[in-house]
Amino acid sequence: MSDATADAVAPDTRATGRYLYIASVVFLCAWVIVPIYFLLINTLSSPETVNSFPKPFWPEFDLGSLTFFAGFAGMLTALKNSVIVAAMTMVMSILIGAPAGYALSRFEFPGKGLFRLLILLTRAFPLPLLALPLAVMFIQTGLDDTAFGLALVHTTLAIPFAVLITFSLFSGIPMELEEAAWTLGCTRLTAFTKVVLPLILPGITASAIFAFVISWNEVFAAAVLTIENRTLTAFLLQNLDTSPLHLKFAGGFILVVPALIFIFAVRKYLFAMWGIANR
Repeated sequence: MSDATADAVAPDTRATGRYLYIASVVFLCAWVIVPIYFLLINTLSSPETVNSFPKPFWPEFDLGSLTFFAGFAGMLTALKNSVIVAAMTMVMSILIGAPAGYALSRFEFPGKGLFRLLILLTRAFPLPLLALPLAVMFIQTGLDDTAFGLALVHTTLAIPFAVLITFSLFSGIPMELEEAAWTLGCTRLTAFTKVVLPLILPGITASAIFAFVISWNEVFAAAVLTIENRTLTAFLLQNLDTSPLHLKFAGGFILVVPALIFIFAVRKYLFAMWGIANR
């Protein structure tokens, strides 16, 4: 192929790649936004409209379903339990996962690669297999039907993500920065708190967000290990099983919106995390 032909083909290739990139972004955005939008439409529509076809493209702003949930007994308590459990899960997963990620990033030891793989494989272990032994153990220790006991289970689910995310973040911080702090009289702890921690704080926050989302969406352990102090997911699962369709849409909307608001409020830390990880 001559140089002239190659120069003519190159712009076409770049244009095709750009169009494919734009189409992929549009598809992914639609994949996420369209279901949420139709969930909003059915939540703000009357029962007759929800059960009719075709579906309207604009909501009717009928607040009957949301008003029903606002006055439903136990709804606010379940919401409070979800917030408490998610907050404890965030704190415990970071307190355990961040030191583990730092150790994996900064220290060499036999079996380091295998240890990272085992951390990841813990997510492949099915939680239903642990339901009975967990229930028995929690009953014997008095942790059944408590927010702290459920937070322990959710922390176990979130720790692998916390470890791997913080490992990636710590690996993106040059070791020379800590070594320079050591030469200036800092100990390893003070070098970590004064040099490394401010740089990875957005990433730590992003890791906490993932832990929050895992805890907020988890339903199996919450349904098995709690009775009176159910989280919002378990509460909705228990009460919406035989409910009308419009109430199921409203319940799903109530479950999704708080997590979306929380992620939107801390979105800048997610963007900052990518800035750290890509250094």
